[in-house]
Amino acid sequence: MKLTKEEKSWILYDCGNSAYSIAITTALFPIVFGMFNGVNNMDLGYFNSLASIFVAVLSPILGAFADYKDKKKRFFTFFALVGIISTLSFTFISPESGQWQLLIVMYILSCIGFAGANIFYDSFLVDVTTDEKMDKVSSSGFAFGYISSVIPFGISLAVIFVMGMDEAIGYQIGFCITALWWGLLTIPMIRDVKQRHYIEPEPNPVGNSFKRLGQTFLNIKDYKIVFLFLIAYFCYIDGVDTIIKMVVPYATSVLGPDSLNTFMLLGILLVIQIVAFPFALLYGSLAKKYSTRSMIIAGITTYMVVCIAAFFISEMWHIFVLGIMIGSAQGGIQALSRSYYGKIIPKERSNEFFGFYNIFGKFAAIIGPFLMALTTTLTGEARYSILSIIPLFIIGLIVFLMLPKDVGQQTRTVR
Repeated sequence: MKLTKEEKSWILYDCGNSAYSIAITTALFPIVFGMFNGVNNMDLGYFNSLASIFVAVLSPILGAFADYKDKKKRFFTFFALVGIISTLSFTFISPESGQWQLLIVMYILSCIGFAGANIFYDSFLVDVTTDEKMDKVSSSGFAFGYISSVIPFGISLAVIFVMGMDEAIGYQIGFCITALWWGLLTIPMIRDVKQRHYIEPEPNPVGNSFKRLGQTFLNIKDYKIVFLFLIAYFCYIDGVDTIIKMVVPYATSVLGPDSLNTFMLLGILLVIQIVAFPFALLYGSLAKKYSTRSMIIAGITTYMVVCIAAFFISEMWHIFVLGIMIGSAQGGIQALSRSYYGKIIPKERSNEFFGFYNIFGKFAAIIGPFLMALTTTLTGEARYSILSIIPLFIIGLIVFLMLPKDVGQQTRTVR
């Protein structure tokens, strides 16, 4: 199926913000944070949870208000700019300054901008494509996002290698490259994508938004398939997001600085991005053959195996193998979760419902990093922290298995 101009522009934004996901959320930022005196890498779990709280509280409120005509693009643009500018600011805060508190403030702002923009970006999926193409378009977004992020991340790695692995300046240049890449690939989204499903303007839009939000919150359990999916998603996506955010702190803490080659670790993360590209597309293709539901189950199962295996890592090559396993499932489970949800919600209220999608996802993202950080604090051993998130995958899988094998247009309005 040939992609339209709007679909391509929507996918390009995934190519832009994926650079943030690998460089800031996963790879470069945790290393620079660890260069500041008096901080512990695993403490990032607490700050990631704090950022997620802010996003979770804002998500449904903003989503309800943005369902009005011509509002969605404005909210998307604002949050994308907050994320891009905050990321750029990392360039100017060095470990020598000792201002790790300022760095964390800007990091939290960048997380809010990144996640806030994604609320509206995800909800634009129902505007740019049809139900029949939704799995393909959503999977293509993640797939091309992963492979394109190799470009800015690879350039950043080259700069870091030249400048020296222990020198902050290379990482700071990497932050600048990431922000510029993200900003450049946001332009097509702003220029070409339009909001096609909306609620007409009405008097007192703010008050009515809160009223509609409250009614949906009270009645969301009546959207049975939506409600069950959100419960399952709340659990399993927590584990996915936690592994994305905590893989570098975990590997650094478990293997130790003496046995860990930082450049090799960053190289493995680059491999994950490359592996995720074909597998995200493969998940989209297999979903058409075996169903979206079956492929999400396959992704959850893969992550449970990864968590168990991660407990036993002792060599760098172990991380390489686990990285390939993560890459094989990461893009697929995220893409198909998004498209599955897009098929079962009321399109004219997509922002509001994607607000709930994000609040479930972000509140879940509070639990995982917090559990890993807390387990490490209580046991004094980071290795045990990876086991703390396995129950989240198990619960998510059990609830997800309660969903019907086939969902379609008719489930969108059944209450």
